Amino acid sequence: MIDTILSGYAAIDLGNEKLFVAVPNGPVRSFGGFTSDLRLLAAWLKENDVHSVAMEATGVIWINPHDALEKAGFKVMLFHGNHARNLPGRKTDVQDCQWHAMLYSHGLLKPCFVPTERIRELRSFCRLRDDHLEMAGAHIQHMQRALDLLNVRVHNVISQIHGVSGLRIVEAILAGQRDPIQLAALCDRRILSKKEKEVLASLEGNWQEHHLFALKQAYEGYRFYQQQIAECDKQMEKTLQTMNAGKEPIPRVKGRKVKVTRHNAPLVGNLYGELYTACGGHDAQLLPAIGPLSWLKLTAELGTDLSHWSSEKHFTAWLGLSPGRSQSGKRRRRIARRKTRAGQIFREAVMSLAGSKDCVLGDFYRRIRAKRGAPVAIVATARKLAELYWRVMVKGIEYVEQGLEEYAKRMREQSERLLRKKAAKMGFSLQPIQPSTSV
Repeated sequence: MIDTILSGYAAIDLGNEKLFVAVPNGPVRSFGGFTSDLRLLAAWLKENDVHSVAMEATGVIWINPHDALEKAGFKVMLFHGNHARNLPGRKTDVQDCQWHAMLYSHGLLKPCFVPTERIRELRSFCRLRDDHLEMAGAHIQHMQRALDLLNVRVHNVISQIHGVSGLRIVEAILAGQRDPIQLAALCDRRILSKKEKEVLASLEGNWQEHHLFALKQAYEGYRFYQQQIAECDKQMEKTLQTMNAGKEPIPRVKGRKVKVTRHNAPLVGNLYGELYTACGGHDAQLLPAIGPLSWLKLTAELGTDLSHWSSEKHFTAWLGLSPGRSQSGKRRRRIARRKTRAGQIFREAVMSLAGSKDCVLGDFYRRIRAKRGAPVAIVATARKLAELYWRVMVKGIEYVEQGLEEYAKRMREQSERLLRKKAAKMGFSLQPIQPSTSV
């Protein structure tokens, strides 16, 4: 097998403790995973006249070898392990790296999408921010539980205990305030104008010290993660500014509105402007259900250049939003595609379209939901939204607007055909309503 590896190519089988490397015309050699070992690996590959290296995408183990070899000047390709299965009965780390090197040298491996270094940096901050949001949400639940144990039911009266009014009340309780009237006065006047009696009744508690201690712990934990989120926002702002360094800011189109993120909005100065400039004037927030926060997450996962995917079908398949198929003779079956983070962002965006009245995608979602159920409708609509996102980022918004108008026209013609068919079956005919003329 080793004789079939073309010169200049190598492959690495990654592990937690050892890295096995196969090169042409030489034995497989193992290296450790420490930084000094990675330097030795790069030097050894240069001694063997290697210019291209392949490695399997294994958890997060691939990141440091990939970055080290890329900085050393090698062309590094990451591939999916399922696309390079070895022959049965030949599974060892040594044989794996030889097999992968042979496949890579003959062009039989498909590369994974690896964004640029700045995009990977932005992605790291976005994912870390989402982790902090999840932990902050857990502490919100802890605050609600502590309030329940204190028999302070204010979180059942106001919409959010972590809103401005809710946090004022929690802070006052921790400061020693027990008077319901004084606590209720901290609520927003719009709440008191509608629910003053309910608020007063909910603020009479059973003030036990151990439950107050639990409330204090939960509140401090929530505040801690809010501070962590703010730090991530600062880092994301710096990264966006670095990405746009040297670029001329692209002015916003006159009259174009910027969507407002209601919950968990990132504290990034001029977020829309930074994204608009980074994406070369392609405005993704014009799409339904895509706001600045969703746009930021998608940019962190996909980058600003979507030409890596040759078509919208290729793009949606990579996202895991298209069904996989397997055919052998007359036997056909569907294969569940893996779910990606970017695909999840599109699925979450679809949920805001469910109740929309004047949106084509909202109508599509409700039509599919009536036939196949909500889970299928979410994925189907997310696929259409992802196609529109690809078109915006590659071809521009004008192309997308024409496509939406054409889709609405087709749906109207289809509905009209169905109505005429049903009317004819029942012995009726359809006639358009003539507009009334006023004298």
